[in-house]
Amino acid sequence: MHQAIIILSEDQRMLAETMARETDADILSVKDVEKSWKDYEAFVFIAALGICVRTIAPLLEDKHTDPAVVCVDTCGRHAIAVASGHVGGANELTRHIAHIIGAEAVITTQSDLNDLWPLDILAQRFGWVMADTHINQQIALFVAQQPTALLLETRDKGTDWMESHCLPHVSVFYHAEDIDMERYKLLLVVGPVMPETQLPTVWYSPKCLHAGIGLAHQAPITHLQSICKCISDHRIMQQAIVAWHTIDVKADEPIIRKLQEEAPVQLLTADELNTKEVPTPSAVVENHVGTKSVCEAAAMLGAATNDLLMTKQKGTHWTLAMAVEPRYERRGHVEIVGAGPGDPDLVSVRGRRFLETADLILYAGSLVPRELTLCAKDGAVVRSSASMALEEQCELMKSFTDRGLLVVRLHTGDPCIFGAIQEQMAFFDDNAISYHITPGISSFLAAAAELRSQFTIPERCQTIILTRGEGRTPMPEKEKLHLLARSQSTMCIFLSAAIVDDVQRQLLQEYPPHTPVAACYHLTWPDQHIYRGRLDQLSAIVKDNHLTLTTMIVVGEAIDNRHGLSELYSSHFTHLFRKATKE
Repeated sequence: MHQAIIILSEDQRMLAETMARETDADILSVKDVEKSWKDYEAFVFIAALGICVRTIAPLLEDKHTDPAVVCVDTCGRHAIAVASGHVGGANELTRHIAHIIGAEAVITTQSDLNDLWPLDILAQRFGWVMADTHINQQIALFVAQQPTALLLETRDKGTDWMESHCLPHVSVFYHAEDIDMERYKLLLVVGPVMPETQLPTVWYSPKCLHAGIGLAHQAPITHLQSICKCISDHRIMQQAIVAWHTIDVKADEPIIRKLQEEAPVQLLTADELNTKEVPTPSAVVENHVGTKSVCEAAAMLGAATNDLLMTKQKGTHWTLAMAVEPRYERRGHVEIVGAGPGDPDLVSVRGRRFLETADLILYAGSLVPRELTLCAKDGAVVRSSASMALEEQCELMKSFTDRGLLVVRLHTGDPCIFGAIQEQMAFFDDNAISYHITPGISSFLAAAAELRSQFTIPERCQTIILTRGEGRTPMPEKEKLHLLARSQSTMCIFLSAAIVDDVQRQLLQEYPPHTPVAACYHLTWPDQHIYRGRLDQLSAIVKDNHLTLTTMIVVGEAIDNRHGLSELYSSHFTHLFRKATKE
């Protein structure tokens, strides 16, 4: 946001410079405001509120086009949103300025005060398009907390946010036919299709549509009106079209040239179009251009899908079809979430949001505390996989994704480190199940934190090795512990308490006996215990304390090291250190 900070005198310059450094803003005098009004997206006044209001009053025109205005008192105690709060971003800027200078943010917009969704800027926030920007009536109903139905036809970060921040007066639906319209005063829709309703409505959609179009030779430009009417008659939002797609021989058609002014047009060959099986092939089209379908095949290719939102519609001199990009479809999905080392507060914010919205949480019960699942929504199924075979786990997850539901597979630490997710991902691939991984905090990072140790020491140890001892699962020949130990790096050894004698024997082949070790049991759990000692004591430490599988073994001189050289204080920079000490 291109911003200007307005000062009345040099007395305010120090405060202005503090804000300018954090916001990359220009510092101007109050006499510069009128001539610069159209040059900036935001103005921050350091002045009495009255001076600010009198200065901007003659310049204000429309909240959709006016710059954001914030006023900060000359003592820096309050930051006040003055104009263009939602649409212009003044409310958000007010919070930002208040954080910079340690002030109190003063925001008077009712939806903000009640922690309600800002309906007029949700599209901007989430990268959606909006059917109508004149929604004052709808905002009034929403702020009054009238019963509201939220129809989520698509799925993306924005809809996930709405679900995880759902308000008491809002009911969530995924299918229009499930909504009893008589029970509600307002309808919010996120998706490219509007259901039939008489309710006041706010309609958003991600740009997710691909339109396939077929044209007769030199179809008049006037037919574009009937094409647009066809889209409207099917209650589809034209603003949600990402691109138009057609056969390459139509590149110079007047309608195609006109469409290119609004959105990209992709030209496809007949051979490319023939790769798609379509619902309504045409022998006539095939005789003319060498492909059995133009509009349907083009829409499918553009969206990279085999499904159509709207099958072929035929007008005078044109055909039209629509498809939705699969990544926006509300379909079954598995999110593999890293639970972190154990403390429920150490799951990521994104992981927590998935847990709050999941329809099924399948957690590794022997390794993941049940407390992590207590945030599950009402009606969610929460199951431990501890006693389940892999096949049973996979079939359970598939039974939910087949119904278009969200599954969270909750794994300890970070799923990618000894997480046993390989077989599950192969199952998802084989069954065309959508999945993704949300990373977690690994137990080796928790070990460093709990040991209060930096595992890399400048000029002495710059490598961390994550490995395990050889138990029932064989280790690759090149990854035997004694070979990895040759570097004498910081080594974090997983899943090896049961074979600690062999671990100690192999490590002592390369590390000195006095090398520090730590056996970390149940890191960040309520019963966490950490036992320190020397490498030649490791076996006794583990056995004497009856430590089990959930023990991380850390080896290396980085443990508890407080005297490693840093670059700043190395011999090359001692003159800087001496100077800083004297000062």
